[in-house]
Amino acid sequence: RDAQESRGLGDVYKRQLVPNMDASVKARMIAEIRYIRASLYFRLTNLYGAVPFFTEDITLEESRSVSRTDRETIISFIHQELEDIKDALPTRDQLPEEDKGKITKGAVCALQARVYLMDSDWNNVMLYCDNLMNKQGEYGTYALFPDYAGLFDEANEYNEEIIMDRSYVPNLITWGEMVDMIPLSRGGRAVNRVPQQSLVDTYLMLSGKTISEAGTDYNPAYPYDNRDPRLTATIIYDGYDWSGNVDDGSKDVVINIRPGSGTDAYDGGGNGTSTGYFTRKYYNPQAPGDQNSGMNIITMRYADILLMYAEAVHETSGMTEEVWNKTIRPIRERAGFTADAALNFPAGKSKEEMRQIIRDERRVEMAMEGLRWYDIKRWKAGNEYLSGKVRGASFVDENKLDTRKFEEARDYLWAVPISEINLNPNLAPNNPGYGN
Repeated sequence: RDAQESRGLGDVYKRQLVPNMDASVKARMIAEIRYIRASLYFRLTNLYGAVPFFTEDITLEESRSVSRTDRETIISFIHQELEDIKDALPTRDQLPEEDKGKITKGAVCALQARVYLMDSDWNNVMLYCDNLMNKQGEYGTYALFPDYAGLFDEANEYNEEIIMDRSYVPNLITWGEMVDMIPLSRGGRAVNRVPQQSLVDTYLMLSGKTISEAGTDYNPAYPYDNRDPRLTATIIYDGYDWSGNVDDGSKDVVINIRPGSGTDAYDGGGNGTSTGYFTRKYYNPQAPGDQNSGMNIITMRYADILLMYAEAVHETSGMTEEVWNKTIRPIRERAGFTADAALNFPAGKSKEEMRQIIRDERRVEMAMEGLRWYDIKRWKAGNEYLSGKVRGASFVDENKLDTRKFEEARDYLWAVPISEINLNPNLAPNNPGYGN
């Protein structure tokens, strides 16, 4: 589908289909469509590596013979394309109210950082993140929204943290995936996308300690007490105070998941949760009973810029207290941490230990936002995170969960569908590890 969408972009900017069009409006629309095309090609190369690549409309016959272009050529095109269009787009501050959500110069800068991030080009990641952090007059004004949970509320759309999102309109343009992610008692249908224990375990204690390090105050009998508040904003766990954390007008509603506890109880099968968890982030109390939500889905936000910058600095010259205080600390302060051990720069850590701290921070801050797979891919950490037994809560029968095996030589890319190769043999050979 992405490939089909990108075909339609073609060389539209060369055409004169609207006579006497305002030149600045035309330039902006051309830049927007080129941004979309660059985004689509970035996604395709992440999934498939080499893909069919063209910048002008092609015929049906040509589509049946075009071959794949190497990823490096396409990535080079993306970088140049984004550089060429940035000055034709407004900043966030220049958007009138009716244009909120449209592509901006800041979004171009953020996409540049993301593309460079996938190649571990740390100097360019720092360059483009720095543009958004320290040149806000030129690229737009961004800041962390003060309430992490509120960041994902419909009432706070287009806030100062949002760089780019997928816009929806209540009762008109909606999405409905949450119906398969929330408790059955709250309108869930057949729950098939659930958080895993490995994610839950990554959230720190409020003290700043992990659940497993020496001196931790973690209590396995009360595993969700005194944890990073982002856990409660993201994941529904056994004993979850629904009414206290979801503003839907309910009173005294608690989600009980332990076996035998009611509608939402884990039973090892059926329509309920397979891991003992449901998803909270992006649940929209304003959505109707069928969960067709009009809430925007955030695709780029300022916290990601801070995290990318922190990682890039650490991988080049090592994390410093100054950079920590500009990146990780404000993210944790916004999350609700107050303990010095959680907020202060962790001096004395090895480079590998600090790397893990930054990666874990990225995991919990950006959980459920569609970036995790791409992080694992660029870290080449498939075996670390995607092999072995899937784990659930303590009361879950893990024999009923998957055991995964990640193939390093194959699984960082998807297979080209055989149906597409049958239509166009020039798409062969398939990616390594897959048949043709």
